[in-house]
Amino acid sequence: MSDTSAAAHHHTAPTSFIRKYIFSLDHKVIGIQYYFLAIFSVLIGMVLSWLVRIHLVWPQLHIWGLEKLSPAGAPGGVMTPEYYLSLLTLHGTLMVFFVLTTAPQAGFGNYALPIQIGAEDMAFPWLNMLSFWTTFVGLCCLVATLFVKDGPPISGWTAYPPLSAVGSDAGPGQGMGQNLWAVSIAIFCVGSLLGALNFIVTTVDLRAKGMSLMRMPLTCWAWLITAILSLLSFAVLFAACILLFLDRNAGTSFFLPAGLLVNEKLQPHSGGSPLLWQHLFWFFGHPEVYIAIVPGFGVISHILSTFSRKPVLGYKVIVACLLGIGFLSFMVWGHHMFLSGMSPYSGFLFSIPTLIITIPATIVSLLWLGTIFGGKLRFTTSMMFALGFISVFVTGGLGGMFLAQPSLDIFLHGTYFVVGHFHMVMGVAAIFGMFAGTYYWFPKMFGRMMNETMGKIHFWFTFVGVYCIFMPMHFIGLEGNPRRYSQFVNAFIQPLMPVHKFMTIAALSTGIIQFLFFFNLFWSIFKGPKAPNNPWESTSLEWTVPSPPPFDNFAGVHPVVNHGAYEYGEENDGKDYVMQTDPPTRAVTG
Repeated sequence: MSDTSAAAHHHTAPTSFIRKYIFSLDHKVIGIQYYFLAIFSVLIGMVLSWLVRIHLVWPQLHIWGLEKLSPAGAPGGVMTPEYYLSLLTLHGTLMVFFVLTTAPQAGFGNYALPIQIGAEDMAFPWLNMLSFWTTFVGLCCLVATLFVKDGPPISGWTAYPPLSAVGSDAGPGQGMGQNLWAVSIAIFCVGSLLGALNFIVTTVDLRAKGMSLMRMPLTCWAWLITAILSLLSFAVLFAACILLFLDRNAGTSFFLPAGLLVNEKLQPHSGGSPLLWQHLFWFFGHPEVYIAIVPGFGVISHILSTFSRKPVLGYKVIVACLLGIGFLSFMVWGHHMFLSGMSPYSGFLFSIPTLIITIPATIVSLLWLGTIFGGKLRFTTSMMFALGFISVFVTGGLGGMFLAQPSLDIFLHGTYFVVGHFHMVMGVAAIFGMFAGTYYWFPKMFGRMMNETMGKIHFWFTFVGVYCIFMPMHFIGLEGNPRRYSQFVNAFIQPLMPVHKFMTIAALSTGIIQFLFFFNLFWSIFKGPKAPNNPWESTSLEWTVPSPPPFDNFAGVHPVVNHGAYEYGEENDGKDYVMQTDPPTRAVTG
């Protein structure tokens, strides 16, 4: 253990409630705080998605309570087109930033990374606490847009100028609502940058004796690579948000050209370019896809090996593929801009790495199948969500092959095909990884077991439901059904309305079943059966300590690692696995 590692846990155990559970320096408490922040965000995001889907199918429906929330946006409870866009913007922003970015990395990563590498805490505990509360403030700013006079912005989660940059002249939500959006995302970027620095230093400097890089669980590799992506990409988005805020409030013209007429008002700007925002945003935006999904790659690899009772097939190859995905993710941002008027030669150059990046992702998927092939499979709930992750990731990823071609993307870009692809690959797959991680680490986090029967019911309804919601979107996208429309009045869309009704009913049903998960989660925290220290017979270091772990993780005893993270095989001394801390002479054959 390095000198830095030995001094990592320099703060003493807290004695007051506030220091133990609110302003905590303990990485485990902070990880749980991040997790429940994401739970709160996903609840709001889910309700917003219901409202959006209901309005699409029944545009004149009076929705109870909506008029009180926004008298101007929903007079009489009937949603206006502008308020539809506002709720769509808020849904996308909440889910992308405060759910998909937060829970897999900051939630599970904060909790499990230090224990898995044999550290007592994160490298910078105070910075860790600051990163959470910074993120919390960012969430408060975003949710506050619901309650300001003009409501949330209508510019979408991508906030393209000039719509997002000219102020209230652009329409409802483009005044204070858009300002709060920019401030919220800028604050979120700061929290993410602080967290990324902490993850990198912790992984590089605080590993236990014997914990070489190639003995780390693949979860740790995934969190490390994601932290590097976050450090490089969120810095760019932070700068972009500052420039957007200045354009809106300080008279600058970074994103606004001369001669811009909005709502019959000539805007006092000149010299800017709306395309500059697109370049800055998507330079962040495509790595963001992998910031959301790469932690899931690590979690799924870890769980598949554990419940297949086999070593991960191609450990070093998976590490290389994750590194390759991280590197290539910074070379493909232009494929989001094929319709921006870029040169066909530039489109071709962005198309090539977009197709190449599918190669390491495909290799990882094949190695997952090789890991489970011939294994002694244990179909726990976390294993089922891991298998579901492979299914939705591969299915959704096939749509990316179409969108990587500029000639096809020109037709598909503005349609529901993109909505279906985006949700399957980035949304559903990442959330399946979160569910798998929840059912897997819940015994360690809370010292109790979740109900497996409820978990499996939750899985099957969710798995079937997401296919019913998002697969039809690909088909109606091929038919030319446009996205971002609040109502479909065109004659050519009317034959597709039964499909929209089907997807809406599926969305409502799938959302309702998530309350079974919430019940299972909160009931099990207080009433679930006591968990043994290692209920899954796993090999990594977090399962060598009590559940939940003590304040300093290892009760003052620094672990010594003698084995890799995935030594499963034939039974030896009554066990088919070797803990990483077992003596070096003990091994299993498989």
